Amino acid sequence: MSRIYGDPVEVWVRDGEPARFVWRDRLYVVRRVLDHWVTSREWWKVSDTDPGERRFWRVEATPGGDPGTYELRFDTAAEGWLLLRAWD
Repeated sequence: MSRIYGDPVEVWVRDGEPARFVWRDRLYVVRRVLDHWVTSREWWKVSDTDPGERRFWRVEATPGGDPGTYELRFDTAAEGWLLLRAWD
């Protein structure tokens, strides 16, 4: 079962993929990327300087114990990361 959060997170990237992130004051290490996809912003919100992409990663990560599955999103317009979803 998944839970939806939408919490801002700090993410460290290696080779273009999330490698670590901090969520609720805990450091999570990404063990592997399970999925990656990109969506475009609505056409009326796109400008020449901002393609308005949202980049998603579903990752297996752990704060030190058993790994969990997490969905991260990077918004190119806001230049920020969110943790959207976590699975038990």
